Amino acid sequence: MRRLTFLGTGTSTGVPVNGCDCEVCKSTDPHDKRYRAAALLETNHTRILIDCGPDIRMQLMPLPFRRIDGLLLTHGHYDHVGGLDDLRPFCKFGDIDIYGNDIAVKTVMHNFPYCFVQHLYPGVPKFNLHTIRCHQRLVIGDVEVEPFGVMHDKLPILGYRFGDFAYITDMKTIEDEEFEHLRGVKTLVVNALRWEKWHHSHMTVEEAMAFAQRVGAERTYFTHMGHGIGLHDEANARLSKNMWFAYDGEIIEV
Repeated sequence: MRRLTFLGTGTSTGVPVNGCDCEVCKSTDPHDKRYRAAALLETNHTRILIDCGPDIRMQLMPLPFRRIDGLLLTHGHYDHVGGLDDLRPFCKFGDIDIYGNDIAVKTVMHNFPYCFVQHLYPGVPKFNLHTIRCHQRLVIGDVEVEPFGVMHDKLPILGYRFGDFAYITDMKTIEDEEFEHLRGVKTLVVNALRWEKWHHSHMTVEEAMAFAQRVGAERTYFTHMGHGIGLHDEANARLSKNMWFAYDGEIIEV
């Protein structure tokens, strides 16, 4: 059995947004409070972290303290890699393998140089960086992973497929040849920034719903959302059948 925990479902600012007094940011409903987007895919034997933003310490704190078998990076933007240093405690189980495309790997090396020098300062996290390519299948523990390419505006980033489940965030567009690798996906996680106002690098809810319908997924969960989504329950009521706005801490079987 595979299960996915939504560690965070928010956009780069998180929700609530500092200084904002909109009804979402003032809401007391825990479904309206969103850490930066990240997820944890687990089987009985394997744990795979997807992205590692600046909230990762608080996101992992409530969970059992166990080995992280691999970290899959969608891309190198701060809200997806800014928490790498907070994985230090997990290195007691051994070095952590990090996978990303060449741009993401170079970004991590640039932003965390002290983790990759010849003589490591005592106590720094120990990472093994792996540059991967689209459709270069990986096996992490008992999980098979297929990375595929999407575009975050003009930045090539990665989505990940695990059997009939796919996880995508920060996508704006996808090439037709890459879309073919989503055939047969039954459960889809994909980004949906807000309802209105076009964005140059993120899909709106309407764009995300159209994409999900094109994929033909049986279940779609939206992530990487801003406060413009609206109150969680009211926003969910506006979605098409078998589509939901995910929330922090939600667990689904995939």
